Amino acid sequence: MNDDSTLLVTVTGRDRPGISARLLSTLSVFPVTVVDLEQVVLAGRLVLGTVIDVDEGVAPGVSRGRVFEEIRTALDKTAIDLDMEVEYSAGNGRVKGVGGNRLRVTVLAAPLRPGALSALTSCVARAGSNIERIERLSGYPVTSVEMDISGGDTEQLRAELAMEASTQGVDVAVQASGLQRRGKHLIVMDVDSTLIQGEVIELLAAHAGCADEVARVTEEAMRGELDFEESLRRRVALLEGLDASAMERVRDDIQLTPGARTLIRTLKRLGYECGIVSGGFTQITDGLAESLGLDHSAANTLEVVDGKLTGKLVGPIIDRKGKAVTLEQFATEAGVPLSQTVAIGDGANDLDMLQAAGLGVAFNAKPVVRQQADTAVNVPYLDTIAYILGVTREEIEEADLDDGSHD
Repeated sequence: MNDDSTLLVTVTGRDRPGISARLLSTLSVFPVTVVDLEQVVLAGRLVLGTVIDVDEGVAPGVSRGRVFEEIRTALDKTAIDLDMEVEYSAGNGRVKGVGGNRLRVTVLAAPLRPGALSALTSCVARAGSNIERIERLSGYPVTSVEMDISGGDTEQLRAELAMEASTQGVDVAVQASGLQRRGKHLIVMDVDSTLIQGEVIELLAAHAGCADEVARVTEEAMRGELDFEESLRRRVALLEGLDASAMERVRDDIQLTPGARTLIRTLKRLGYECGIVSGGFTQITDGLAESLGLDHSAANTLEVVDGKLTGKLVGPIIDRKGKAVTLEQFATEAGVPLSQTVAIGDGANDLDMLQAAGLGVAFNAKPVVRQQADTAVNVPYLDTIAYILGVTREEIEEADLDDGSHD
């Protein structure tokens, strides 16, 4: 063994309490330092790897080869006692930190196939990046894994992963890694077709008997023939004369997106502040905010006179630009920098907000939104977004147990 080398010790075997402590205790009697250490348990099998070096402050001038040979003998005996396997390999000097950018890549799929993972990891290699760690976050309702990536061409990696994810039919999120991921965060969601299933104005239009007319105006807006404010005012005008009691019936008919309560409950337990911003109506969103325990809420307000809708709106309009402004206001109120905000939406009206946030997530969104957002989630479970934020299925279930409920 080269006298400048380090020693990598890899121990594998059935996991059980005390294994790591026993192995490290064996090393503790030698004049060595721990340069690197990582432990993984997969399907009940433990893999413990540690890189050690001679501590020259304790044993100056000592032969590394001799110390490492004594360590091999001692660890071989310990491994036999523990019914474990141990392997050794020489390293090239002290372990150095990996330079360049550090990224966290999250992959979501149902199911996740080996071929998809192979294609994605090939993207990492082509970008000149290195995978330092892979960890499974969940096995259901989707399978999600998280990879720590270092070095390489970040822009090339993002582009190739996005293209390959589309080809493989999986969702991939690429984020900067670092301590900021564990800081205080704010998450802000769109409401219609994101937090809830369907569109509130279409439900109101059904009660008013003008569903087809509202749908036609919506189509014009989607084709770019109307801006959001004009389309909203034209659709609201069609509701003139509708009895205000219809809003109560709509509130009763609203269905939350699967996983919505779980996502909010989990993130609040982990210290997040949660909010909603909607191009819909406060008569609906205020009740949602109260029932879900949200910290922030903003929407447009329908004018009601003598118990009937007038077909007009009260106050300023929350449109595409207004959603981004509201996100900034919520962040200021929460004391959270925009870099630590997460925005979730599905339509073009959400794009400014998604682009202003530290992380913009397109949730079952239209193609134009998926292309411009930081990441896209195309499974019908809102709580899968927690995995993108590094939350494990175990943490979600723990939040459910503490709350005594589930979606």
